[in-house]
Amino acid sequence: MNKKLVAALSGGAALMLALTGCSEDNSKKLNDWAKSFCDPAQAPFKQIQDANAAMQTADNGSADSKKVQRTDSAAFQKISQAYASLAKSLQQAGAPPTDQGKQAQENAVKELNSLSKGYADLQKQVNNLDTSDKLKFADGLRDLSNGINKLNKQSEAAFKNLEAGDVGAAMAKQKGCQNQAASGSPVPTPSKKS
Repeated sequence: MNKKLVAALSGGAALMLALTGCSEDNSKKLNDWAKSFCDPAQAPFKQIQDANAAMQTADNGSADSKKVQRTDSAAFQKISQAYASLAKSLQQAGAPPTDQGKQAQENAVKELNSLSKGYADLQKQVNNLDTSDKLKFADGLRDLSNGINKLNKQSEAAFKNLEAGDVGAAMAKQKGCQNQAASGSPVPTPSKKS
């Protein structure tokens, strides 16, 4: 596995873990809000994890480039759909009941939709990679990692604001938001190192 590619994409795990928070709070309003987001968010989180797992296991080091391309393309599509679902869940949950909740929610929804679009764009890019030359294909995958890294950086700030303090603590109590990134961030299957 291309360690450089994996390292470049580690921000995705941080993004998902940002939803878990760590402080304690017993506010019923916050807990109700967190439940209204986290319950429906559980399925998209799992979809992201499953897509990630498919990409990580698709290449044993000698896999056909076309197979890797198909796997990554399908995974990018699923991740794109999952982020769109998360944005919809957050929109439907409304703003968390805090002073800056509305702004944090709006920013996070915007970033989730941006991630959805970004992964849809990555799907198009991976579909256009040349699979006839394994080295060129590997180079293309490395180029895609730059795009993913950029997407992760864009979304981190909004999530930090959303999960700050009591909101993050309330989300951490909800099963749907607990440890959703434990299996890692979305990582395209790397081809053999050049």
